[in-house]
Amino acid sequence: MTTPILYSLRNCPYAMRARIAIFKARQQVQLRDVILSNKPAQMIAVSPKGTVPVLVVEQTTVIDESLDIMLWALGKSDHDDLLQSHDPSALVNMLKLIARFDNEFKVCLEKYKCAKRYHEDTITECRQACEVYVQSLEQRLSEHDFIFSAKESLVDLALLSFIRQFARVERQWYLQSPYPKLRQWLNNYLQSPMFTKVMSKYPLWHENHEAVFFGGG
Repeated sequence: MTTPILYSLRNCPYAMRARIAIFKARQQVQLRDVILSNKPAQMIAVSPKGTVPVLVVEQTTVIDESLDIMLWALGKSDHDDLLQSHDPSALVNMLKLIARFDNEFKVCLEKYKCAKRYHEDTITECRQACEVYVQSLEQRLSEHDFIFSAKESLVDLALLSFIRQFARVERQWYLQSPYPKLRQWLNNYLQSPMFTKVMSKYPLWHENHEAVFFGGG
């Protein structure tokens, strides 16, 4: 059986959440770290859209959406019950919540990041647009330790990298913001051995270099 190949980019939030799920599912992949300014021909051949992450399974199946990679990994093994299989409606509701952040919060977050980068006078307005979604997380985390329920779930892993980005835009404002539960939740992840391993730096992939493996038992 051929080890799946994951094309990744260390700091890309989508690639990050794919690696998190693969790590949590204890699946092993051959990791190919790339830079998007010099995309390898092998990656473009299997996924012409040219973005990461891209997972190649058995040379016949290509998964190039981060959430689908997460579901693939947890479908293989879900030791921590992140999909909460005991509840038939859980996954549907989790995916709805993730979609809201992927389709709405992410747009606001990009505007917020651009406002900071280009010193625009709309930065407060852009941040407040993000806060609509952040406040909903703070409310959820005031009711239980994790976003979706009292147990860690797919939602926590899917949103982690984007909340990390939000926290880094205006660091001093964030540290004093009225979101203590969210800060605690994020810090618990950022300081975890899991996150350290997921964020380990590897040399850029080259076809003549020795294979790099990630995840596994």
